[in-house]
Amino acid sequence: MREAGGRSVDIVCQDGVRLGGHLWSRTGGSNCGKIVINPATGVLARYYHAYAQFLADHGFAVLTYDYRGIGRSRPKQLRGCGYRWADWGERDFAAALGFLHAHAPHGPTLVVGHSIGGFLPGFARNASLIDRMLTIGAQYAYWRDYAATHRLPLLLKWHLAMPVLTAICGYFPGRKLGWLEDLPAGVARDWSFRQARMELSHPQRTRQDILRRFAAVTAGILAVAVTDDEIGTETAVRRALRYYENVNPMEVALSPSDLGLDRIGHFSLFHKRHAVDFWLDSLLWLRDGVNPWPDKPFGRASEKVEDEQFSSRCYIRYKGMM
Repeated sequence: MREAGGRSVDIVCQDGVRLGGHLWSRTGGSNCGKIVINPATGVLARYYHAYAQFLADHGFAVLTYDYRGIGRSRPKQLRGCGYRWADWGERDFAAALGFLHAHAPHGPTLVVGHSIGGFLPGFARNASLIDRMLTIGAQYAYWRDYAATHRLPLLLKWHLAMPVLTAICGYFPGRKLGWLEDLPAGVARDWSFRQARMELSHPQRTRQDILRRFAAVTAGILAVAVTDDEIGTETAVRRALRYYENVNPMEVALSPSDLGLDRIGHFSLFHKRHAVDFWLDSLLWLRDGVNPWPDKPFGRASEKVEDEQFSSRCYIRYKGMM
């Protein structure tokens, strides 16, 4: 079955869970490589289909997919489902990456990650396959990193209301509320109770392995933050980037005025209206490995991540205690 140029596919994870996705074939005979698109939390893969078609039209093979518990990968019974963010990275993204590599073996392997989707690759044991990543507002929702002007309402919404409703319903009923899609209880709890250091939200016996997986990633990363994004702030993006400790990422801060707009926020860059600006510019990185926005670095080169020291020295000291 095809949907707007994409062929419906099933992706089987190592634990037997089946994910629904779409494979977008290269057009025009060119071979620029292959791209996995990782969605944001609670966002259906179809939200990225227009961008996937755009990339296919420019010579890429593209895979879009829904994480377990979401959209075409939702089980019949979501109530009580314990899927976590780490499952989306360690199992789902890893399976998607392996699937695309098998079906499009030629050319560089690329990832476009939106929000949590730009952080999940670090959980995958096969992330060494990745050559380059483009991340947009990539972070893991530590509440102190929200923009100060929006912090209180976001705290009440995602860190108070969401866990209460999840406890009552056995899953987060986001669709009924108009707050993104329904979420598995484990994912909702991860979002609600994420600490400053991500690994502290996981059992102690697994923390060292998680850190090692992130440290094993060597792909080039172009990390984009939007200056009016209340969730994916520069501080939040930097906090997440520090887990990729063996990568020297390029950081870009785009403002609405750069695109002739009054507002961009956390989601707008994947709208079709950006085909003539952001989408077109992103090809330079995905196809050629060139930063299309070299004159737009993050605001403060010496900015420090609030509440946590993420230097390599700190990591070595922490690992030595494990």
